Amino acid sequence: MTSASADPADAFLSLRGLRKTYGSAVAIDNVSLDIRRGEFMTFLGPSGSGKSSTLYVVAGFQDPTEGSVMLERRSLLGVAPNKRNIGMVFQRYTLFPHLSVADNIAFPLRVRKVPDATLRTKVAAMLKLVHLEGYGHRMPGELSGGQQQRVAIARALAYDPPLLLMDEPLSALDKKLRDELQSELRRIHQETGVTILYVTHDQEEALRLSDRIAVFNAGRIEQVGTGAELYERPATRFVAGFIGNSNFLPVHVAAVNGGVAELTLPNGQRLASSRLHCAARPGDDAALMVRPDRLRLDDPMQPGGDDNVGVDVQVRDLSYLGDSVQYAVSTPWQQELCVRQPLAHADAMRWRIGDHARLCWQPSRAQLYANA
Repeated sequence: MTSASADPADAFLSLRGLRKTYGSAVAIDNVSLDIRRGEFMTFLGPSGSGKSSTLYVVAGFQDPTEGSVMLERRSLLGVAPNKRNIGMVFQRYTLFPHLSVADNIAFPLRVRKVPDATLRTKVAAMLKLVHLEGYGHRMPGELSGGQQQRVAIARALAYDPPLLLMDEPLSALDKKLRDELQSELRRIHQETGVTILYVTHDQEEALRLSDRIAVFNAGRIEQVGTGAELYERPATRFVAGFIGNSNFLPVHVAAVNGGVAELTLPNGQRLASSRLHCAARPGDDAALMVRPDRLRLDDPMQPGGDDNVGVDVQVRDLSYLGDSVQYAVSTPWQQELCVRQPLAHADAMRWRIGDHARLCWQPSRAQLYANA
């Protein structure tokens, strides 16, 4: 899928047929997307997938080879970046080192010739918004990385832009600070109602922050949806592998009937029917995706029940993760799979390296994809 949209009548920001090429290299390949007013939309994908290039086209830092960008039904193409009235926060804080925190926040207001009284009131409000009251007199070099990024966010929001673009703004911070600022971004978004277009390669960050996520791959949008939709119903194998952890079991399609397939594992074991996410035909080779948290380890003599399928495995490794235990298990065809069992499960800590077990799952929780 290369495009996705909300109801066009509700579109606040509309991208249509965006394409960006550099000679024979294609950075953006026919991207179309509608974003609603007040939405937190994240562009998620690996390096080189086109997510930042698309953001830069919206910002005006790059011109598209083809396509259009409409903000509130007005074209942004040909409008200089500083005339688009769009806020921008980068990975690096880009604060003016010779200006105080208050003067950094005030800078875009001074450029717009905002009266001093209004300016002071707005700066105070922005400091309160990012929880930096009392820091206005400090210099950027006196602040932590997280505090500097809060100042950058306050400066970007000071002039009430209708749209805020954020390009990997938390990637330079350590995990604890990232977690803290993710919570702050959620709060700021809820308090201001600003429309946010956010770029990240971190799937956990995208799931935590976003109203919707556009998953980019090779310059195209593979799928757009909420975090739950992308995790539970990935439309393509790429999305299934990129969002959350996944196991892909090689299978042979033995039969197809009514949108479900009967499958055979490499050891010849026949599996019950699985939902199709590809145009599979009898005789095709494919991949069956099962999430680690949808698998469980049972006694090897356990039949598993009518609603489960399973395969005999051997435990190769285990890791205690606090709220769960993660097992690495080996199949009869020597493929290593990941299993995550919550500690609330009675048998979560039962298994040891070298143990033989029965790996079980519900066919309805597995999804079938064509081989790449």
